[in-house]
Amino acid sequence: MSDLRGAICPGTFDPIHLGHLDLVERASRLFDRVLLLAAVQSGKDPLFELAERAELARAATEHIENVEIGTFDGLLVEAARNTGAAAIVKGLRSVDDFEREQQMAMMNRQMLPGAETILLVTSPHVQYISSTLIREIWTLGGDVSQFVPKVVAEAMERMRH
Repeated sequence: MSDLRGAICPGTFDPIHLGHLDLVERASRLFDRVLLLAAVQSGKDPLFELAERAELARAATEHIENVEIGTFDGLLVEAARNTGAAAIVKGLRSVDDFEREQQMAMMNRQMLPGAETILLVTSPHVQYISSTLIREIWTLGGDVSQFVPKVVAEAMERMRH
């Protein structure tokens, strides 16, 4: 990430949704560069393969000039070290998210001294959205277009047919 102040926004993004976009847009105003990193989902059966998730994220964020898309497998602190990121940005929807993210932030700081985690409280209009709920609604035949970017809704609809 060179001399610019950069941050990582990690997640599985299966699929990327409007809550994720809100977080990335807000992070893009705080940092010179934001690297959205789609993670390998170990032990899970993803709706979209890693390359598809990265491509959907790229399409969904193309309107944000200082956002780049990547993928990672393994420890987030290694991705942070390898990219030279100044911070890891995560979203908080609930108290449960806070407890989990606080614990991860402390572990990451222990493994990579100086690793800063920025926890952004989710905007109220997207606070209830989660990839898990989107996948469940979609699996049961529901319309998820109000929760995801248009490119994602189109990709999910193609999967139905």
